[in-house]
Amino acid sequence: MKKTSTRLADGRELIYYDLRDDTVRDAVDRRPLERTVTTSEIRRDPLLGDSVAIASHRQGRIYHPPADECPLCPSQGERLSEIPDSSYDVVVFENRFPSLAGDSGRCEVVCFTSDHNASFADLTEEQARLVLEAWTDRTSELSHLPSVEQVFCFENRGAEIGVTLGHPHGQIYAYPFTTPRTALMLRSVAAHKEATGGENLFDAVLEEELAGERVVLETEHWVAFVPYSAHWPYEVHLYPRRRVPDLLGLEEGARTEFPQVYLELLKRFDRIFDGPGGEKDGAGEPQTPYIAAWHQAPFGALEEFDGVSRDDFALHLELFTIRRTSGKLKFLAGSESGMNVFINDIRPEAAAERLREVASS
Repeated sequence: MKKTSTRLADGRELIYYDLRDDTVRDAVDRRPLERTVTTSEIRRDPLLGDSVAIASHRQGRIYHPPADECPLCPSQGERLSEIPDSSYDVVVFENRFPSLAGDSGRCEVVCFTSDHNASFADLTEEQARLVLEAWTDRTSELSHLPSVEQVFCFENRGAEIGVTLGHPHGQIYAYPFTTPRTALMLRSVAAHKEATGGENLFDAVLEEELAGERVVLETEHWVAFVPYSAHWPYEVHLYPRRRVPDLLGLEEGARTEFPQVYLELLKRFDRIFDGPGGEKDGAGEPQTPYIAAWHQAPFGALEEFDGVSRDDFALHLELFTIRRTSGKLKFLAGSESGMNVFINDIRPEAAAERLREVASS
């Protein structure tokens, strides 16, 4: 992998990640951009104890542009985009309309491929490995920023999820605090550790799932399963067999095997609703809307979680769709949005069976 860092016309950082070591990246951003002014601030809710990012400047961000005006495609001739070069493998840049900025953290965009009509599932294993290396590198770099406590790599796919740019891409949020979901996990880990005399909760969960009927696929280094208490109609958690706190901790065997495992999972997700009513891509292939979220240990101090260290956390990816059947979505209504109590219409065991049925050939 070759990494080349440069700057866009308004001063934002852009980084190329290339498969070939001899690739030269010297294209200049020719757009007449002024420096981005952000109004991001973090406000803490005194009742719930969580934090909200107030980012009113995002109202003006680009919304569903036509394909020939996509800002994530490479620049071609006089059609200039966020990527100055005429091609790329993987590229990461600071978001022009960030939810978090300055002392409130940082937001980055990760473009998985220059092919506008592709999706992550269409990548080769070599390309998917390069994305993993980019996620890992950004996690490392962002963790050293004084305002950053937790790094979150994720992908939203599909209009139903709220995606405003159709180009295959993900994002990285670098938060100045430990997120509420991670805090809940750490409290559970702390309580379980104390109650069992030191047993790790993540290890216990993985051991139980391996002995059950919800495993979707397993390899030498990875295990994918539908969790016992899945919140979403189709939800898969992907764990490395050896517990590590973050992407930096993955051993070489797990890194090598990840593209094969993850691409297989994504292809199975696209087959769940393969029939009338299912969303199709530009080539007429089935396409399931999903969110893919990496959970990593915070880099800040963990004193509030008694007896827990970063090494007690388990890196894992959660992949889920808001679609419950062809043509029907799972909406977060009164119980979910008002009380954070999820109601799942599909038994996790049935979801796991379906995901095993649609194994790619």
